[in-house]
Amino acid sequence: MQLAKLKSLSGAARSIGITPPAATKRLGILEERFGTRLVNRTTRSVSLTPEGETFARYAAQILEQVREMEDAISGSAADPRGRLRINATLGFGRTTIAPLVSEFARRYPHVEIQFVVTDRPVDLVDGAFDMAIRFGELPDQRLRARRLMSNRRFLCASPKYLERHGVPQRKEDLLAHRCIIHTQNDDAFGVWQFMQDDHLEALKVSGALSSNDGDIVLRWALDGHGILIRSEWDLAKYIQSGRLKLVLPDVVLPSADLFVYYPGQRNESTRARAFIDFLVKHFEAPFVPVELGKTVAGRRKTPRK
Repeated sequence: MQLAKLKSLSGAARSIGITPPAATKRLGILEERFGTRLVNRTTRSVSLTPEGETFARYAAQILEQVREMEDAISGSAADPRGRLRINATLGFGRTTIAPLVSEFARRYPHVEIQFVVTDRPVDLVDGAFDMAIRFGELPDQRLRARRLMSNRRFLCASPKYLERHGVPQRKEDLLAHRCIIHTQNDDAFGVWQFMQDDHLEALKVSGALSSNDGDIVLRWALDGHGILIRSEWDLAKYIQSGRLKLVLPDVVLPSADLFVYYPGQRNESTRARAFIDFLVKHFEAPFVPVELGKTVAGRRKTPRK
């Protein structure tokens, strides 16, 4: 399965925790058993033969049936068992979800958890993930989702930047400011979107600094390099301490609500339901930072898509 996905024997070996020679040996045993070549090998890559593709297709079906069998005969709501494969974003996964995984593991010691953090969203179906915890819209119509937390987004900058460059009075003023660009996935570079009369308006901003890492761009904003878009989850403590100030607080940006996504073509396992319920309970308390709430009191709610 991993060989078909990664197109690399050494990569497939690493993904299942064995050495490349051991993977080569296992592949040889399979090809000898079936009396046919399953993989085409070149010096640069490998690809499946037609027989290999048939083998991979049936193997995927068998693995799915085995997982369903495990769910049916082992574990209960009170004592879930088996493997749980979870994906999350790098920064948020490391700082927030990883401690929750640790707490869940203490509570349910018979669940084997594989926690994978990635920069880009993963294909839950092809990657055999039970769920992903991410901000933003549903990335794939094959998935289902539960909202864990509402999470508004705001423009912000450090006091020293605003003292030096002035405070924008309308969103068009951003064109004359240094903006810090957080590049995410396939978003257009430097295009910021705003809600206006229930539809999106785009504004092309510019700036000297950009990064795909949220912690890095936040640090640059704290250092006074420009105006940044961040969610209230990230901003709360900096607004409250005065290290950052909201810019154009009445301007509405698309929200970045937190969701847990999971494949929709199969029933949730007992362990997956237990972890999702665990997440929901953790995030159920409304996250309303005091200073943010005061600053934007009375603003209209962000329209939901």
